[in-house]
Amino acid sequence: MTWLIVTAVAVLILALLVYASNAIVYIPNDRVGIVERLWGAASLDQGLIALNSEVGYQPRVLRGGLHYFFPFQYRVHKQDLVTIPQGEIGYLFARDGKDLVDGQALGRSVDGGIVDVASFLRGGGQKGPQRTILREGTYALNLAQFAVITANRVHGLLLSREEADTIEHMGAMLSDRRGFWPVVIVSGHARGTGEDMANDMLGVVTVHDGPVLPPDEIVAPRVGQDPTNVATFHNNFQNIDAFLRAGGNRGRQHQVLVEGTYYINRLFATVDFIPKTVVPVGFVGVVVSYIGKVGADRSGEGYSHGELVDSDCRGVWKEPLLPGKYAFNTYAGKVQLVPTTNFILKWTPEVTNIHRYDEDLTEVSLITKDAFEPLLPLSVVVHIDYRKAPLVVQRFGDIKRLVDQTLDPMVSAYFKNIGQTKTLIQLIQDRAAIQRLAGSEMMARFAAYNLELQEVLIGTPHGSAGNASGARIDTILNQLRDRQVAIEQVSTYELQEQSAMKERSLREARAKTDIQAELTNSVIQVEIKKNVGEASVVEANKRAEVIGIDADAERRRLSAEGDGRASAIAAVGKAEAAAIQAKSQALTGEGARLQLINTLGTQFAEAIRDGKIAIVPKIALGGENGGQGLGSLIQLASSLLAERADAGLLEEGVGSATESTERA
Repeated sequence: MTWLIVTAVAVLILALLVYASNAIVYIPNDRVGIVERLWGAASLDQGLIALNSEVGYQPRVLRGGLHYFFPFQYRVHKQDLVTIPQGEIGYLFARDGKDLVDGQALGRSVDGGIVDVASFLRGGGQKGPQRTILREGTYALNLAQFAVITANRVHGLLLSREEADTIEHMGAMLSDRRGFWPVVIVSGHARGTGEDMANDMLGVVTVHDGPVLPPDEIVAPRVGQDPTNVATFHNNFQNIDAFLRAGGNRGRQHQVLVEGTYYINRLFATVDFIPKTVVPVGFVGVVVSYIGKVGADRSGEGYSHGELVDSDCRGVWKEPLLPGKYAFNTYAGKVQLVPTTNFILKWTPEVTNIHRYDEDLTEVSLITKDAFEPLLPLSVVVHIDYRKAPLVVQRFGDIKRLVDQTLDPMVSAYFKNIGQTKTLIQLIQDRAAIQRLAGSEMMARFAAYNLELQEVLIGTPHGSAGNASGARIDTILNQLRDRQVAIEQVSTYELQEQSAMKERSLREARAKTDIQAELTNSVIQVEIKKNVGEASVVEANKRAEVIGIDADAERRRLSAEGDGRASAIAAVGKAEAAAIQAKSQALTGEGARLQLINTLGTQFAEAIRDGKIAIVPKIALGGENGGQGLGSLIQLASSLLAERADAGLLEEGVGSATESTERA
């Protein structure tokens, strides 16, 4: 029993000794072992990693399994594998290697990478922050040589306080730059600076390592863009060493990033986001480049206001950008939009167009020939040929400056000169002629500035508020308005008079139409009566002629019997003819009237006789109206009887005359 206890204790002590001596070390598969030699070799002269098996941290790491060492000679530090999650970036800080040279910010990349520390150091690897970054994946790294900074933690072995502060500062700077994530630019937004960006963005890269820019340069030129040249193609700043081999400089770069995902070391380069340049329809973009070589002047003969250069030179480009969307780096130049459609400039304080070129324009103050001081509102329609847009920008800088410094004083002076030759009334009444003259005369002046004048529009002159001259102008205008109102009223009255006359004629025509049937009947009756009278006259004349002929024949027959009887017969014929003539006249004129009275009287007498009506009423009707009605009836009857009596006496006279003639 005692022997068993002694054996167990011996085995335990042996196990403890083996464990303590690190003679046998087990490394799990998800970890690595970093070997540190404690004795048995010379100490390191400098650095941290023992490339030649010196005392210190060894370059090789141990992977999963059992590993055997000489007892008490080595110490093995077990560390987790370094895992970089999907869509993240890890940064390296080398604790050993060559020193960085002046102006160098990051340690160069070395063939063999970072997994083989011996190759890294022998290949000239440098200490400090590295150009190489870690993409998604798991890495078995020697954490005695490298400290790995990720978004969630720092992987490192036995960092001193100073190293820990340095690594912590790097992590904070990378977090501010959103450096643990790639730069992602899509058509809708951009990510990489910690916030979503607006649509259609560009990434402008600023490099923090490499040679400085030459004097007077503000933007580094494009380099290493040829994919066929592997040594210099830096693939949008993702290959730092290729960029530097291509001659890239630190500073803001001319090359920009468009839509895509870019794994850029944010210690090497930062990315700012700007919108794309859009040249809308109706405009062209004149490029003013801040970088490029000195180019030849392309402005042509006779143009002395500046130079136009080719598109790869510094200055105003001869060829403008046509409507479209461009990945233009606005740090390397600017695009001046110039309208190619007609635009209106208004010399009025109340109205400003959307382009705002005329926001500082006011009405032109005139002094007329008759000493009035009206304000004249104007509108000018201008067009710029897109091929001449660079000349306009080279000459004036922009359209707003062109309007304020050239067009405004030129147009104002022209109309001031016109105003001095016209009275206020002429200025108002001759507006159309002045407008046509101004359009033709000012066209050449605008052409001198590479502009095309399309139209000049003149408003109504008016006085300024609170000004005595303005009040007098208003008085003149009111008088003109009153005069025009009077003229219009006269015209209105004349038209109303004509309308009244037409209306009267219309009413007369309608009245005639309404009684046309009666008028026609009356005319027909008149014609009938006339024809009947004329027929009676003709008949009487014929009978008189026959009687005269008969009397003449009888006279000749009885001539022998004596002149006395012949004269008697002639007298009888003449009397009979006179009677017939009198009857004929009775049928026309006054005779017709007498005939009508005679007829009415006869009918009235027959009515009294047949109706057995007493001429003297048996009952006298009382009352004023009844008496008047009866009196009127008696008066009518008396008149008819009197006229009938007169007519009877006349007929009796005629009959007596006839009988006397016959007896004679």
